Order: sequence, then C-alpha cells, then structure tokens
Amino acid sequence: MSTFIDLLRQHHDEFERQFGNQLSHDSRRAIYAMLSCKTGNQGCSQWVCRQCQQRTTSDWLMRQQSKLLPVHYFMVTFTLPSELRPLACSQPKALYQSMFSVAASILKDFARRKHGGEIGFTTVLHTHSRQRNLHPHLHIIVASGSYNKTRNQWHKGKRNYLFNAFALANTDTLPTKWVVDCRKVGYGLPALQYLSRYLYRGVLPDKDIIDTSHNSVIFKYKDGQTQTTKTRALPTLQFIWLILQHVLPKGLQRVRDYGLLHGNAKRLRVRIQAILLHLFNWKMPLLTATTECRTIRTCPCCHHEMRCVGITQTT
Repeated sequence: MSTFIDLLRQHHDEFERQFGNQLSHDSRRAIYAMLSCKTGNQGCSQWVCRQCQQRTTSDWLMRQQSKLLPVHYFMVTFTLPSELRPLACSQPKALYQSMFSVAASILKDFARRKHGGEIGFTTVLHTHSRQRNLHPHLHIIVASGSYNKTRNQWHKGKRNYLFNAFALANTDTLPTKWVVDCRKVGYGLPALQYLSRYLYRGVLPDKDIIDTSHNSVIFKYKDGQTQTTKTRALPTLQFIWLILQHVLPKGLQRVRDYGLLHGNAKRLRVRIQAILLHLFNWKMPLLTATTECRTIRTCPCCHHEMRCVGITQTT
C-alpha cells in the first residue's frame, strides 16, 4: 500500500475540515479513488498514486518497443514560465492542453524548416518540481531523424544534436521566453527502458519518504543545482495538500504520441522501419511481454479473495 494513501486514510477527516473548501471536484474524485485503491475495488489509476504507475510503465514500454527506430533519442523539456503558473490552479485543463499544443507545434515547425520532413515524438506532462511544488513541464522523447513523404526518404539525424534549445525557447510570443532543455538520452531500446522508469514514476516514491511520525512528514529530494540530497519537512496535512495539487483534471491525457509515433501512423512507421532494416542491417528487438496486473476483490467481512460465480439482473 502507498504511504501517501495510508496518510490520507488516517488523516482524511481532519484534512477535510482544514482544506475541504479549497478542494476541486477533481481532487475529491481522486481522494475517493485512492481511498478505494486495491481494497477490493479496481486500481485508482491516479498520477499521484505510485502503485498504479507501475503497470503504466510496463504498458508504455511494450507499446514503444513496437515503434522503435534504430536512431538516437533526445529528450526536450519545455517548462511553463512562472508568469503562467497560477493558471495551473485556476484553469489546469485549458493550460495543460495549451502546453501540449504549443510544444508539438514548435517541434513540428522546426523539423519542417530544417529537413522538410516529419518527426516522431512522445510527450509526457509532469507537474512538480524536485521539492514537489507546482512546476508544470513537458518531457518530450524525440527520435532523431525525419521522413520526407514526397521523396519516400529518411533523413538521418545527428548523433549529438537535435535542435538549438535557445531557439526553441524563443519561438512563442506569449510569454516572451519558455524554459527549454534539449539533451541526448541514448540509442534505441536502452534509451526507452531508461526513460520509461523516469517518465512514469509517481509524484513521490515511497522510498523518498523518510519519516511520518510526530504529525509531520519528512521526504528527501535531489537538489538540481548541487546534485546533493536534501530533505523537506511539512505538517502532515500540508504534505497531503502539496501532493493533491498534482491531481490532473478528469479526461486529460498526460502521455501523447505525435507524428511518426502516433497511432494513426502505423502503416507509415512500418514502411520507415523496413527502409532502416535495409539501410542499417537492423533487426527489430524482441518484444518483452508485460506482466498482467489482475484486480483482486476481497470480501469486506473475512478479507479473503472473492471469485465471480455469476451475474444476476434485478427488474
């Protein structure tokens, strides 16, 4: 069971009294789902719930293996400017949708201007900083190289360079400058395996929570500048509120594929893989099957596992 869910269950009534009038409908929905998570009902699938992210990681990696190209991969990070951060509290769904649209438009435009072709990338929304404050940003995994449909030609990307991060940061007029980082993350399958663990980790893993006694929570994090491990202590109710602000609006898809990696581009992607098989004498990796995660329903009285023996319909 998740440490955060345990804390939420223990302090739920007190938390409602102190923060109830500040909770959004999405936050209340998430609280109910997490309190029911793995307790006889189906998993809650919440982004803030660590135990429900493990299945998502393996599923994503399985899908991406079938889309794998023998190229270098880069990770581009678009961070929302601080001027727009308050919108994440008041209009989160509209803001996050706009972030996806702006980032995708910028990358596609750069690819067309540079090579006249189409690229493929996967975008994942994260909402927290290392200290778990509200800090919306997008991690975008980009396959190096582009495909020209007119010429039926693959343009091989460079090993150590994708796009200029400073140029990417200055393409939008409002605000005047985004915070953008672009770095190489590896080649082929090993890059995807590394990124799958990074992109689908929960807001705060249990291993980073050091202490929950004395009505407070202490957790550790790595400082981005010094690369040293630091700690942060908060009263328990403040800690719960800190984590719940990262609940995503209902219906928001936080992982999206674009271009050559989009689901509708399967036929084109297979053609590109065939071209690269011939050019680079490349072999498709063996797909690793994911472990099925079966929902266990328990009896509320004896707490033993229940089996479905039939369904009745009342009139």
